[in-house]
Amino acid sequence: MAPISKECDFLVIGGGSGGLACARRASAFYGAKTIAVENKRLGGTCVNVGCVPKKITWNAAAISEAIHDAKAYGFSVNQAAPFDWTAFKNKRDTYVKWLNGIYERNLANDKVEYIHGRAQLLNRNEVEITLDNGNKETVRAKNILLATGGYPTIPKHIPGAQYGIDSDGFFDLEKQPKKVALVGAGYIAVELAGMFNALGSETHMFIRHGTFLRTFDPMIQEAAVKEYERQGIHIHKQSSQSKVEKDKATGKLRLYYEDSESSGVLEDLDTVLWAIGRSPQVEDLGLDRAGVNTTEKGHIAVDGFQNTNVGNIFALGDVCGRVELTPVAIAAGRRLGDRLFGPEKFKTARLDYENIPSVVFAHPEIGSIGLTEPQAREKYGDEVKIYKTNFTALYYSMMESGEKGPTSYKLVCVGEEERIVGLHILGLGSGEMLQGFGVAVKMGATKADFDNCVAIHPTSAEELVTLK
Repeated sequence: MAPISKECDFLVIGGGSGGLACARRASAFYGAKTIAVENKRLGGTCVNVGCVPKKITWNAAAISEAIHDAKAYGFSVNQAAPFDWTAFKNKRDTYVKWLNGIYERNLANDKVEYIHGRAQLLNRNEVEITLDNGNKETVRAKNILLATGGYPTIPKHIPGAQYGIDSDGFFDLEKQPKKVALVGAGYIAVELAGMFNALGSETHMFIRHGTFLRTFDPMIQEAAVKEYERQGIHIHKQSSQSKVEKDKATGKLRLYYEDSESSGVLEDLDTVLWAIGRSPQVEDLGLDRAGVNTTEKGHIAVDGFQNTNVGNIFALGDVCGRVELTPVAIAAGRRLGDRLFGPEKFKTARLDYENIPSVVFAHPEIGSIGLTEPQAREKYGDEVKIYKTNFTALYYSMMESGEKGPTSYKLVCVGEEERIVGLHILGLGSGEMLQGFGVAVKMGATKADFDNCVAIHPTSAEELVTLK
C-alpha cells in the first residue's frame, strides 16, 4: 500500500453527473476540501454515451421525419445525398469532447481537485488510486461518496453474443448499419430503435413479451408498440435468442431466434445491439474491505438519505439502482452535499423519490409521472378514476391517414378531490410538455386545478386541461 499522499474532507469516486454535482456543492458552497476521481471521461454515462449524444441523434432522426412529412405541406424536398452518419458522428463527438472540457473547468472553478485514475477502497477512510502512469497514491478522507454509475449488460449465455454491441457501442458506430437487430424492451432499446428506423436502417426489435416499456402504463405500451409497427419497425414478440454468428468474409451477422410466430435466422445484419439492462459498476471497488453492503442485484444498498451501512460512506446514482436518471442523481447529490457540509437547516435534506417525471425519446415522445393505472388501483382500489383521450394532433391534418401518428393522454386520479397521482402522455412534444405538468403533479394538483386552467389553443397539451 502506498503511503498517505493526500487528505481531504470529501472524496468522490465517480465523475458522472451525480458525483460531480455533490463534489461541487461541497466545495463551492461550503468550502469542504474535496477530491473527485474518475477513470474515464468526465460527465459519466449521460454526457458521453447517454442523454446528450442520444438526444442529438434523436434530433437528427426528427429532422429526417420532418423531411418526410414536408411533402404533405406542399414542399418538394429532394435529398442530394443520404444522411451522412459519419460526418454527423464526428460532429457529435466534438460536441461531447467540448462538454468534457467544461466539466473539468467547472471543477477547477469550484476548487475541486480532480484526479484521473481508478479508485479502490482500502478501508472506510482510505482509498488507493491507480494513476494513468501506473503509480499509486493513497488518499485519506473523512467522508467518501460512491457514484460510479453502471454499465450495459451483455448476455453471457448466448454463444456469439460478443459479436454484438451495447448501447455504449452505438455511439462508436462509424457507419450507419443498413440492417440492425436490437434485443431489449426498455427505454434504451425503444429510443435507439426509433432513431435507427427514422434514419433509414431496417430495424428489428426482439422483446420477451408482447409489449415493450413494461414498467409504463398499459396505454403507453400498447400505443407505442402499435405506432412502431406502423412505422415499419419489425417487432419480434415473445422472443428469445440462441446464437449469433459472424461471417468472416463479409463481417455480416446472423441472429438465431424464436418468437411468437416462428423460429429462424435473421441474416445479413450489420449490427446486433444488446439493450437488456444495466449493471452497477462495483467491480474492484473494494466494497468488501470497507464493509459496504450490496443488494441482491449487486447495487450498493442505501437508505433514503444516500447512507450506506458504513457511517461515513455514501452512494447515489445508477450504482444504487433506484431511479436511474441523470437529474435524479444530480438532485440527490446536491442535497447530500447540503446535508453533509451545509448549515443546520439542511441536516435532514434528502431527495424525494416520489413523482419523478421521466421521458422516453421515442418516435413520438413518451412522458410519465406518478402511478400507472394498475399501480393506482392496487394502492387505492375503487377510489381511482381515469380520464383519457386518444386523438390525432393538428400537425397530421395535412397527411394521408396511413401517415398520421397517435396522441394518447391519461390522468390517474384518486379520491373525492380527484388528486392526480399519475399522468401519462404519448405524442409530439411530450418531452417539453411533461416538465410543466410535472410541477403541477408534484404540488398535488387535482383534476379541478387542471380544469380551472384555461386551455392554450390549438395545442395538444390543451387536451390535458379539458378532459371529460
